[in-house]
Amino acid sequence: MSLLIRLAQDSDGYQLIRLIENVFYEYPGCVMDVDGEIPELRRIQTDFAKKGGEFWVAERERRIIGCIGYTPLPTRARSPRGIELKKLYVERWERGHGLAGELVALVEAAARGQEASFVELWSDTRFLPAHRFYRKRGYQASGETRELFDQSDTIEYHFEKRLA
Repeated sequence: MSLLIRLAQDSDGYQLIRLIENVFYEYPGCVMDVDGEIPELRRIQTDFAKKGGEFWVAERERRIIGCIGYTPLPTRARSPRGIELKKLYVERWERGHGLAGELVALVEAAARGQEASFVELWSDTRFLPAHRFYRKRGYQASGETRELFDQSDTIEYHFEKRLA
């Protein structure tokens, strides 16, 4: 069962929705409202390209088992250039084998290719295993939080990694 990591296509929407639903199901209170809250899943490649970013999927036997993307952050005067890591999800049975690390490495390589000096991300406060994963990869919690005012009552932690 070989693994393929490739740039996403808009036609991947159905499988991306299924993947993220599976992950949300692991966390009580996480609600999936595609049309109301994350409609970009239906046209993922188009959405990320419009924002100057990229989105990848990992598939095994034509089934999407992981995904990740990034978008550039707005640059401010005298502020370093950065990108935002978005939507890192991996099926439960695929975790612990290095796939998430490979996906994050793609985003970090893209950031370096754009001469970004940092990568930032926001992660739901409920996703404790993800927080451990990010910390192991050198991401630091900034202490900043944000509330999304969505159906899941999401509050997110901010993480950042400086690139060498």
